[in-house]
Amino acid sequence: MKTNFMKHIFFAACIISILTSCGGGGEETKSEAGKTDSTANDKIKTVEVTRIIPQLFNSYIDIQGKVDADENVTVNAEMPGKVSKVNVHLGDAVNAGQVLAELDSKVIQQGIAELQGGLDLANTMYEKQKSLWDQKIGTEVQFLTAKNQKESLEKKMATLQEQLKLSKIISPINGIVDAVDIKLGQATMPGLPAIRVVNMGSLKVKGEVGESYLAKVKNGNDVIIILPDMQDTLKAKISYAAKVISPLNRTFLVTVNLDGKKEYSPNMVAIMKIIDYSNPKALVVPVNAIQKTGEGDFVFVANGKNAKKARVKVGKIYKGNAEIIEGLKEGDGFISKGYQELNEGEEIKF
Repeated sequence: MKTNFMKHIFFAACIISILTSCGGGGEETKSEAGKTDSTANDKIKTVEVTRIIPQLFNSYIDIQGKVDADENVTVNAEMPGKVSKVNVHLGDAVNAGQVLAELDSKVIQQGIAELQGGLDLANTMYEKQKSLWDQKIGTEVQFLTAKNQKESLEKKMATLQEQLKLSKIISPINGIVDAVDIKLGQATMPGLPAIRVVNMGSLKVKGEVGESYLAKVKNGNDVIIILPDMQDTLKAKISYAAKVISPLNRTFLVTVNLDGKKEYSPNMVAIMKIIDYSNPKALVVPVNAIQKTGEGDFVFVANGKNAKKARVKVGKIYKGNAEIIEGLKEGDGFISKGYQELNEGEEIKF
């Protein structure tokens, strides 16, 4: 009886052992299958695909220039002397020929006043002698002496009048008084700055372009002007492109006229972006997406669920973007992110 009981216990233990062994084997198989599925998913690369759409592509020549005025004049005294009058203030509008300041000219004016009396007398004597000479009265010597006296005094008067004119500081242009460097009672002389006048209606942006662009940069080319100090951007056209190359730095001058209605200032920094190429329907990709090999350039494109190499020919490049002139067409989806370490035919998802 005891022997039969022990047999039953041994038989039950064997059954439990077999069942336990089978259950453990099933869990291990399931775990390995899960790992296999996960590894397969990890092999699929996640990428970002961008569709090719024709767009405007411009290439620019970027140069730094400055605002300048063709009529920007520092007016100086034309003779030494002491300033007796300053007729203008900063910001005043002045006209060409207007007297801006005057030097002390009392001695000259006194000389003119004294000479004027003698000249008046000389004119009277000349007229009388001429009248007599016309009537054949008197001698030729008397007539010529009176004439010579009159003409001599006239020349002296002209000299004094010119000296009086030199005592005045006169504006040669229409414009705005931008600087007054003299004061009442101050001594000045030729060569020392006195008053600066700027014609704000003749402001231009000027810049120097490398000689390699001489054939591309012409009068009338479109240009974008950026004025950082004013946070202003405007579109304009080149008004003049010089034909002569500077021997010092191998550049040529480019000028753009500015709208006189805006308050630009001479010597302001200006960035000039001159368009040297434009394609209104370009196929454009980032330069970084283009990969180079000994066989040429290529980008990856999405071919269904796989990556495919598309051989491309690159045109113009500007600011990180490249024009594709061969190898892609409108609607193609190029891989713009995740293209690193991709291989031909590799499975992708996006």
